[in-house]
Amino acid sequence: MAQGKKVKVTLVKSKHGRLKAHRACVAGLGLRRIHQTVEVLDTPENRGMINRVSYLLRVEEA
Repeated sequence: MAQGKKVKVTLVKSKHGRLKAHRACVAGLGLRRIHQTVEVLDTPENRGMINRVSYLLRVEEA
């Protein structure tokens, strides 16, 4: 992981009806609605959140 490297994360499935911890991970990544895309730093903390809710997301290199 290079310094300042980013990944594009898009919410592709609804967060409604999911576990509270999974909804918190989606919010922590800055996602609010379906098909919203955000760029986040590629840090171990963000990677952990992405891995936990990967079934809700599409991830691309930025």
